[in-house]
Amino acid sequence: MTQHSLHEYSQYARMLIGQKNWQGAASIASQMQQQFSDEAEGFFIGGVVAKNSGRLSAAMEQFESALEKDEARHDAAIELAELYTSESRFGDAITLLDNYQQKLANSSYYLLLAAKVFTWLGLHERAWQALNQANKVQPDTDSILARLAECAVLLGRIDVAEPVYKRLIKKYPHFQKHHYDYSKLKRAENDEHVQQMKQMLQQNGQPPQNNIYLYYALGKELEDLERWQEAFSYYEQAGNAILSNANYTVDKDIQTINDVIGLCSREWLENGKNTACDEHATPVFIVGLPRTGTTLIERVLASHHEVESADETFFFPTAINLEAGIKRFSEIDAEVISRAAKSELQSVASRYLEMVGYRLSGKSYFIDKYPFNFLLLGFIAKAFPKAKLIYLHRQPLDACFAMFKQSYFKFSYSLDDLAKYYAAHHQLREHWFEVLGDRLIEVSYETFVASPEASTRQLLNELGLEFDPACLEFYNNPTASATASTLQVREKVHTRSVGKWQHFSNEMAPLVNFLEQKGILSIS
Repeated sequence: MTQHSLHEYSQYARMLIGQKNWQGAASIASQMQQQFSDEAEGFFIGGVVAKNSGRLSAAMEQFESALEKDEARHDAAIELAELYTSESRFGDAITLLDNYQQKLANSSYYLLLAAKVFTWLGLHERAWQALNQANKVQPDTDSILARLAECAVLLGRIDVAEPVYKRLIKKYPHFQKHHYDYSKLKRAENDEHVQQMKQMLQQNGQPPQNNIYLYYALGKELEDLERWQEAFSYYEQAGNAILSNANYTVDKDIQTINDVIGLCSREWLENGKNTACDEHATPVFIVGLPRTGTTLIERVLASHHEVESADETFFFPTAINLEAGIKRFSEIDAEVISRAAKSELQSVASRYLEMVGYRLSGKSYFIDKYPFNFLLLGFIAKAFPKAKLIYLHRQPLDACFAMFKQSYFKFSYSLDDLAKYYAAHHQLREHWFEVLGDRLIEVSYETFVASPEASTRQLLNELGLEFDPACLEFYNNPTASATASTLQVREKVHTRSVGKWQHFSNEMAPLVNFLEQKGILSIS
């Protein structure tokens, strides 16, 4: 066999990787590891091949070997950090990022990968640092600027995001996501952008499934301009376009809710022992349907000097999945619920605290605001006997419209599915209040925005916290918010959204009739 230098092997392997010839690159990596067993490069190449072939555990082993051979390999470290997050090893990922971020000064690729990992971990300020450094390495690169703009929005830096999106729209007028992201930055003041997007729809000849971003952007700006029925029609087109390609049935989600109600009785809650350690900070879980005010309450409470926020995490459902033998975050289904209901939940609590720890600085209370934790509220109550549990409620039709017009919630793409899901959630919510009783603190969105100071004082009192004036100025809180409300939380409390559904009363009539028949609301 002809002997080649390590450099020659590396060049050839990287060429094969560029061609996505994974089998060929794997063969070269194996030869490199045999002939140059003390060198990191062969193991790094092996890690890249394994990662791109979907063999994540093997990829981790390869990158770990590369770091053992050469601890200066920042490329292997950042690749490994990304893989650790996929295995919910968040503390290990943070350790690598802490040790290597300063060594990425001239590597835009790995600065961008580090930013991706920081974003996934909810550390948006650190993602911002990495992205700005990448922009210094490769100034005015459009892909980097787009990432910067996305991060800027999460941090409330509209002054940065707006000119970037204007530039990108001018340069790439047919890239629809830029129009969508730009539409969300602020209230539309005229229909100039609306006309531009309508013209695109008329000229692009694309099927509805390819125009979803434009539909949502048009709906949003037309709503800003109070062209209500036209706005609704575009929201409806967006939902229909998504569902036309989606393999989704709301019945499965409703069945999961029904399984939770059946399994998580008061007897189940009181049976078994839970020993979440008392020395930990007191968790405050904020739940409720999306778009019901969960982010508002999180920002108010996180402005208190004794409270910090872990933001919107998936850590509790991830801990439930891990307990059920599922290594990665996935949707909670009937099988997972059944397994979790038979657990003592001690290991779930421990896993959760281990995962969330890197986001906390040691204050007395910490918030986890993941709205869909309403599905697991009994498990949370059982795992953390001293946790504070806040349940948001909003007028049903305002809540339904607010979900319908978003691009995030699969059960809300059609009014029919949304009506059924809302009714199932309503039944679950009543179940939790019956089972958990005084452990639940109910907050009405309408009451809160109508009298924010009185409501804030009452909520703090129920949590056992003294009043802090900073809670009334939550809109000055500079921390990131990675939710659909990321821009609204920069505003003072307002009542503009109360009763907004009435502008769409004709369009929403089928949903109204369904909820009336279920006894959930009465419209006189």
